[in-house]
Amino acid sequence: MARAALSAAAVVDVALRLVDEEGVAALTLAAVASRVGVATPSLYKHVRNLAELRALMSARIMDELSERIGSAVLGRSADEAVRALMTAWRDYVLAHPHRYAALGQAPEPRVAEAGERLVGVMLATLRAYDLDDTAVVHAVRCLRAAVHGFAVLEAERAFQRPEKLDETYDMLIRMVVAGLGTADRRP
Repeated sequence: MARAALSAAAVVDVALRLVDEEGVAALTLAAVASRVGVATPSLYKHVRNLAELRALMSARIMDELSERIGSAVLGRSADEAVRALMTAWRDYVLAHPHRYAALGQAPEPRVAEAGERLVGVMLATLRAYDLDDTAVVHAVRCLRAAVHGFAVLEAERAFQRPEKLDETYDMLIRMVVAGLGTADRRP
C-alpha cells in the first residue's frame, strides 16, 4: 500500500484482514505497519494507539453487522423478522469468527454510534410485538444475549454433542419467539 493511500480507514481495513487471517492475538500496531510496508510510528498519523484502532475496528464490525441484519429483516415482521435477525447474526459470526471476537463488548464512546444503529435495527425488528419501552429494552438484551452466546460458542467449537447445531439453533429461535409472545405489552 502506498503511503499516500494510508488513512485511518485503510489502517482499519488492514487490521481487520490481519485479524481474519491470524486471530485477535496477532493484532499489534507493528503487525499492521508491517503489512502496509511502513514503520510503526507512521501509523500514529492515522490512529493514536492500539486502543483507538480496536475502537475503530469495533465500530466497523458493528456497522457490518447492522447492515447484514438490517438487510435480512427488511420487509419482514414479527416472528419472521426475529428469525431473519438471528440467522443473519449467527451467519456473520460464523463467516468472520476472529473479526467478531475483536468486537469490543464494553461500551466505548467511538463505538456508541455504530451500536445505536444495531440497537435501532433490533428495536425496529421487535416493533410488531407492541412492547412497552421497558419491555422492548429487556427483549433487545435477551435477543442479543441469546444470539451472541450461541454464535460465539459455535464459532469456538464449544458444542461437542453430535446433535445438529442447526436444529439446536432453530430451537433457540423458537424459544426466543415464544418468549416474545409472552412479554409485557403496552398498557
